[in-house]
Amino acid sequence: MALLHCLAKNAAALIAALAMLGSQAHVPSQAAPPSVRFSQSTTRVDAYDFVEISMDLEAPLARNPFMDAEVRGDFRVRGAAGSVPVQGFCDSKDGRRYAIRFMPRTPGDYSYVVSFRQGGDVQTHTGTFHASDGHRRGMVQVDPAYPWHFVWTGTGEHYFLNGTTAFLIMGWEDDRVITEALDRFARLKVNRVRILLNGRTDHWWTEPVQPGKGFTPCVNPWPAQRPKDPDNAGFDYTHFDVPFWNRFERMLRYARDRNIIISVIMDWNDSKEHPAAGGEDEQRYYRYAVARLGAFSNITWDLGDDLDSFRDEAWTHATGVRLTKWDIYHHLATSHPANSNEHQDRTSAWFGMASFQEWHRPLHPWMLEQRRTQAATGRIIPQVNEEYGYEDHYPDWNPVPAPGCSADSNRREAWEISMAGTYQTTGETAKRGTGVAPDTGGGWINGRADTTMLLLAMQSHMVDFFTSFEWWKTEPHDELVDRGALCLAELGTTYALYLPHGGQVTVKLEPGHYKATWYHARSGERLPIGEAAGPVWTSPKAPDLDDWAVLILKQQ
Repeated sequence: MALLHCLAKNAAALIAALAMLGSQAHVPSQAAPPSVRFSQSTTRVDAYDFVEISMDLEAPLARNPFMDAEVRGDFRVRGAAGSVPVQGFCDSKDGRRYAIRFMPRTPGDYSYVVSFRQGGDVQTHTGTFHASDGHRRGMVQVDPAYPWHFVWTGTGEHYFLNGTTAFLIMGWEDDRVITEALDRFARLKVNRVRILLNGRTDHWWTEPVQPGKGFTPCVNPWPAQRPKDPDNAGFDYTHFDVPFWNRFERMLRYARDRNIIISVIMDWNDSKEHPAAGGEDEQRYYRYAVARLGAFSNITWDLGDDLDSFRDEAWTHATGVRLTKWDIYHHLATSHPANSNEHQDRTSAWFGMASFQEWHRPLHPWMLEQRRTQAATGRIIPQVNEEYGYEDHYPDWNPVPAPGCSADSNRREAWEISMAGTYQTTGETAKRGTGVAPDTGGGWINGRADTTMLLLAMQSHMVDFFTSFEWWKTEPHDELVDRGALCLAELGTTYALYLPHGGQVTVKLEPGHYKATWYHARSGERLPIGEAAGPVWTSPKAPDLDDWAVLILKQQ
């Protein structure tokens, strides 16, 4: 009897130990049938990072693993009344691996139930993990207190959007080219990059680009019969090219670690092949993108570049609503038309920011008008001019006469946009060539650059200026200044002035004592001016006729 009691006691201990191990990372669930092995990436995670639960199949049965199997999960934080439903995805060509991801946005103890369905068989797995406050910046969202602007949800810091475009960066076969570009963007204070998830082209808008030598102009989320044919790839829209998605995720993770937001562009006018508008294939693509990428904190959604060239406004609204419904995290979403007066679904809840393409100069009054148009709807959201000219880019259709798209001209326009209380995304020159001597560039086309490119370096000084004060509290007040100057102000506290051609400026101030400082917009040099006082103050003359800013702060 003593021996039996001892054996029973040891068996119970063994069962308890196995049950405990089953909840740890990368250990198969003992509750699952032998044909499916569930594993969990980690038991501890920072808020705004994600946990991944994977399912490995010994013998997949689905003829099409992207359509004939389903992964769903419900995640709950201790103390919450309800759970969060999450959709998973197939993560292998042959259906041997599936996964589901969840990004906790608050610290706490979480539990989940994941179900895998294939045919009539349903298998479930449960687990737990702990989310801690790792002080990650999290997602970028509209600031509820100052809705013309953005905040990082993880820390509450305000986000000064300083973007660039690198449409075909995923066309590089070597990940090192991509990571080097992202490192450079981070050094130059670029914190958002527009990148195609899907797109192809066969023309270069007068730029010296020759595919080959490690670069292709074809970014393909689906398997293709002719993957490097930009016009007739022969896509299988019922499957996904998993290695491409893996590469895109590596790029996202690298960017996230550098606090760079990626604007995920879902489609492109230059592509000749698209899934049928609103059809099953297109919806499957959007759902798959949400399931795979949604748990990354550092994304925003763009329904398509030059969207009005291949989709109508009814489609834009319907797709935006569906996307927001599927994306449980509600990342910012927008659409980007070629005609800026179309596809601006300004009053809809899914539409998180306006994204324009306006090249005509000057841009300051035009962006002020966009603010007025948005305000008239009764719904305030940020306004962003995402394309207003690329450095040294002069195609025949460009409405901006030379040298209107020089690095310096675009830099000045960026200041004018920012002085309207709005934001911008710029683009570097592609003149240094891709596959064409000296073959050291690519700029706005594919993100690669060399030291001859000037635009982003000069615009980094603009970022330094605006982030040196509480810019989100200011409003456009050009009526307070004279001589063509521009003004943003929090009345009685902060006055930021921009003088496009130097000289001097007179500004109306609320009563009080202020400190004034010159700021050279081109170089970032700061020069003290001294005290300023209301109700009217006239600056000394700027050091030269270049563009200068003046920052006037009230003294306590």
